[in-house]
Amino acid sequence: MSKKVEEVKESLSEMLELPKDIVLDLPKITMIGNLQIYIENHKGIIEYNKQRIRINTNNGLLRIIGKNLSIRTIVTEEIIIAGEIESVEFDT
Repeated sequence: MSKKVEEVKESLSEMLELPKDIVLDLPKITMIGNLQIYIENHKGIIEYNKQRIRINTNNGLLRIIGKNLSIRTIVTEEIIIAGEIESVEFDT
């Protein structure tokens, strides 16, 4: 999408107090300590092993680094990852 359309959507989201994750199609990430991460609005898994999981989002790649990582649940737009999470990074 063009930058102008994104700016209009963001302004509209703020004026109407709508959630930005829905209006701008952004991922919503919830962490429970360093043991579990819940990601909504993902676009697929790029890489998966016990030390690193990379997930595609509309905002770029999300990289999760840790130990004994496993995917507990995965559905169309939601994913739950468990393990010892050491870092979460965005590559935009």
